Amino acid sequence: QVQLVESGGGSVQPGGSLRLSCAASGYTYRRYCMGWFRQAPGKEREGVAGIDSDGSISYADFVKGRFTISQDNAKNTLYLQMNSLKPEDTAMYYCAHSSLVYGLALREADFGYWGQGTQVTVSS
Repeated sequence: QVQLVESGGGSVQPGGSLRLSCAASGYTYRRYCMGWFRQAPGKEREGVAGIDSDGSISYADFVKGRFTISQDNAKNTLYLQMNSLKPEDTAMYYCAHSSLVYGLALREADFGYWGQGTQVTVSS
């Protein structure tokens, strides 16, 4: 089964940058979508960015122009480069896997495998 392990979270000042990584193993399907989601205390989990097996990418409006999603298939690793971080970006960030063709819509229910999360805190 698919296993996902996130890393790279931490504490930064507003305007700072972080790069999150997600090491993946156990892929079953050739076609997939990998996504980044986040959840702040008291709020629902929301989609951040996604990339599928064809290289197509989607972003939530609130991160467009600041975050970049990428993948290194040779290393089975997913990345999220986060620049110009804001306090409202503070959340637990999760990577997730979907075997659905339409996973780029970033619907939480379409993703069957989730990592344990990595905490991102943006404060002065």
